[in-house]
Parts: sequence; C-alpha cells; structure tokens
Amino acid sequence: MDHRLLEIVACPVCNGKLYFNKEKQELICKSDALAYPVRDGIPVLLESEARSVTLDETN
Repeated sequence: MDHRLLEIVACPVCNGKLYFNKEKQELICKSDALAYPVRDGIPVLLESEARSVTLDETN
C-alpha cells in the first residue's frame, strides 16, 4: 500500500484515519471498528464490504 495514498484516504463512515494491516490486506478504522478490504492493491471503501473488527484487531 502506497504511504501517500494512506495520507489521503479516509473512512467513508466517519471520515477518520485508516490504518493498513499488511498481514490481512485491510484498511482499519479504529473509531468505527471496521476493516475495509484491499483487493489487487485497490481499497474497497464501501460500508457494505467492511467487516466489524474486535478491539484487539484495532491495536
């Protein structure tokens, strides 16, 4: 994931900062506890595609 892209993308629900989980290839919003998939290097920033994450996963 390009670091420049991480600086400009935001959570579509709360407009908060997203954090990249390289292991799971997901962008995580800690505020909403949602994880958005990254497929073929492209972030899928649709609320319907997000999954809920546990508190442990957001750290």
